[in-house]
Amino acid sequence: MIFKRLAYNNLAEWKNKASKKPLILRGARQVGKTTLVNDFASENYRQVISLNLERPAHRDFFSRFNDAKNLVDALCVSYNSSFSELKNTLLFIDEIQESTEAIAMLRFLYEDLPQLDVIAAGSLLEHVLSRVRSFPVGRVEYLYLHPFNFQEFLEAKAEHVALSHLNKIPVSRSAHYTLMALFHSYVIIGGMPEVVKSYIENGTLADLKTVYESIWQSYKDDVEKYASNDTQARVLRHIINTAHLYIDSRIKFENFGQSNYRSREVGEAMRSLDDARIIQLIYPTTDVEPPLKPDLRKSPKLHFLDVGLLNHELNIQADLLSMADLSNAWKGAIIPEIITQELLSLQTGSYKKPMFWTREKAQASAEVDLVLTRKNMAIPIEIKSGTVGKLKSLHQFIERTTHPYAVRIYGGEFSVEQHLTPLKKKPYLLMNLPYYLGTMIPVYLDYFTENFELK
Repeated sequence: MIFKRLAYNNLAEWKNKASKKPLILRGARQVGKTTLVNDFASENYRQVISLNLERPAHRDFFSRFNDAKNLVDALCVSYNSSFSELKNTLLFIDEIQESTEAIAMLRFLYEDLPQLDVIAAGSLLEHVLSRVRSFPVGRVEYLYLHPFNFQEFLEAKAEHVALSHLNKIPVSRSAHYTLMALFHSYVIIGGMPEVVKSYIENGTLADLKTVYESIWQSYKDDVEKYASNDTQARVLRHIINTAHLYIDSRIKFENFGQSNYRSREVGEAMRSLDDARIIQLIYPTTDVEPPLKPDLRKSPKLHFLDVGLLNHELNIQADLLSMADLSNAWKGAIIPEIITQELLSLQTGSYKKPMFWTREKAQASAEVDLVLTRKNMAIPIEIKSGTVGKLKSLHQFIERTTHPYAVRIYGGEFSVEQHLTPLKKKPYLLMNLPYYLGTMIPVYLDYFTENFELK
């Protein structure tokens, strides 16, 4: 079963460049990097030389050869490939983090054999880059891969009509309930490729528990790779075992998870997991105008790699099946989690995390779930199920900014309304977006700001 990922188009654009650099495909383990490249290679290249550097025999090529032409010549001989056909050949170096020599070699492959297409894939790269003596700065490109987003989920399930409606702006009311039902299923199972594949093949959630457990256990087993010493390994294990209980909550590093670990120990471990994309730190901004800057002195929130893994760890998947409004799930944390996941899935060429907004005053603290920049405006986004009158933090943001645009993500239908803030009576426009439009938020922000003005 071949799944069409959105990043496939990025690979096609890269291949069609007149002059291209080696491409490093980055992302957490098991988000489908190897499968994506193999599917792309089989459809676009006459020859493919595929290496997995977790295999010693494959790593040895980079230990034995420090010249790009000699290396590729040796690979061609070993793989029965033609050196004269390099223009139609892809060299795929998987698990490249296992060899600093291979990472350094990317520079010379680019400089000495520009006719050869090179894709490398790896996780945990941040943990090895400091050991690379000659990192190919400016001589490589990056592509980031994430778990399936809702668009990819619909594509995988062959829900082509629903997908076409999802991509229409504004979304049709006739498709709303179908999209909500499909999104409900997506939020329950998440976007890990192995999980999606099993779900589509078997049509049931019953067999997924072992898949989730296998994936999450593999991340736990990787702890030693992130840790620089035994103490850090213990802290990492503690975080992995407890982080799911603090999702979408402001956290403190000191004594995290009712432990005795110090702020510095927890902070270092958290940043290692953040680099690995498993559990990420989402920081607030206090800005109401661009540029938005994260305030690293303030308490961050935690974000899980995948909402399905999170549901599994929380043991709430059965509960979610019977919920009509997922905004009530796990203290209201699940929908903000999936919306963040959807936004991160759009970060393919560069990796920029979304931010939330906070105003911490003794008498009037406020927190808005997300704030995104569009057309030189910082637009607040609240994730709610209640009425407009409960958007107190969003109102505080609107009263401090210079534009009238605000967004609510909720379980209802798409609409645009005009309101007044309760305190200063400032008029503003509120765009209501159904949960399932998470991947479409940037496009809808353009639509909103270009087509609606205060009356």
